[in-house]
Amino acid sequence: MLRKKECVAMLLAGGQGSRLYALTNDIAKPAVAFGAKYRIIDFALSNCINSGIDTVGVLTQYQPLELNEYIGNGQPWDLDRAFGGVHILSPYQGKKRSSWFEGTANAIYQNIDFMKRYDPDYILILSGDHIYKMDYAKMLRAHKETGADCTVAAIEVPLKEASRFGILNTREDGSIYEFEEKPKAPKSNLASMGVYIFTAEKLFKYLEADDEDPASSKDFGKDVLPAMLAAGEKMFTYRFDGYWKDVGTISSLWESNMDLLGKDPAFDVSDPDWKIHSRNPLAPPEYVGKNAVLENSMVALGCEIEGTVRNSLLAAGVTVEEGAVVEDSVIMAGTIIKKGACVRYAIIDEDVTVGENATVGEKGDKISVLGRGISIADGAFVAGGKILDKDYSGE
Repeated sequence: MLRKKECVAMLLAGGQGSRLYALTNDIAKPAVAFGAKYRIIDFALSNCINSGIDTVGVLTQYQPLELNEYIGNGQPWDLDRAFGGVHILSPYQGKKRSSWFEGTANAIYQNIDFMKRYDPDYILILSGDHIYKMDYAKMLRAHKETGADCTVAAIEVPLKEASRFGILNTREDGSIYEFEEKPKAPKSNLASMGVYIFTAEKLFKYLEADDEDPASSKDFGKDVLPAMLAAGEKMFTYRFDGYWKDVGTISSLWESNMDLLGKDPAFDVSDPDWKIHSRNPLAPPEYVGKNAVLENSMVALGCEIEGTVRNSLLAAGVTVEEGAVVEDSVIMAGTIIKKGACVRYAIIDEDVTVGENATVGEKGDKISVLGRGISIADGAFVAGGKILDKDYSGE
């Protein structure tokens, strides 16, 4: 029996996410909660199965336990397959060598045997920390049509922000003639999304060469893509014009959550033609008290709301007691906002207790962050922009 997959996806999910501060003290960035019922990694996994790609290697390294447990056998994303499906790939010790993943390219290289098991024609490389909906099958068709060795998904960004990204300089036909990794003076605003399709044979060749180069930083953007360009390989862009956000900072994570709200949200997670799958906890229906106020918000199962919630997202099992106010905030599972407390412009992690008459955050452009499992004392004040990962008495 022929055991072959045309395309295998490799999902880089081992990042520390240091710019999310307290939110990633104990978990990897792709495992961070998002949009009341999701995790960040749900979007890449859902994109894969919606695109007809049913073989996914998830590369983990930093604090992988919760992410591994969340993905499990892949059943929520229809990735529990006898041949293919989802596989957790962590660094391991081999007979010849053992090491942590040293960069994005090295992480893929260390799992070259996993990819070869499926005799793929193409390899899709993804990041586990982006919020977007994308049909990878369309990108794969474009890759075949151009006869490319590598296709890079690209999106236009404001020129003033272009220095934060890998920038692609292209010809009229979309072929790439230059790749600049986070340039100080970008020549264009066409940014790499960190989504690549490689012809498998070429990828393996360049990964092996990169591994043997002691001067390489083992990174796709800094090393592998420039090496392919220098060698004259066929490289094209695939332009994407939908919603895409790298949620690697507190502000971008908050903004992307807020983009889910409203009658016509900037990013619609309820699209029946492109479902975002997730592993959901068993919980009773949400309860909204008779004196509660609930406006323009997303509320997950198991929530109990007696107070006021506006322009916010509440994950499973959140409690907002009578007289408490939550506005313009992201509240993760199991958190309790006690009587008279006020939460504004904040991201609060799981199982936090905000004491009676406490204040967390204030209106403005600075987002307050409370890390997992901490308690804020009764009457305490947490200023806008403050980040806490320990119990706080207000002193």
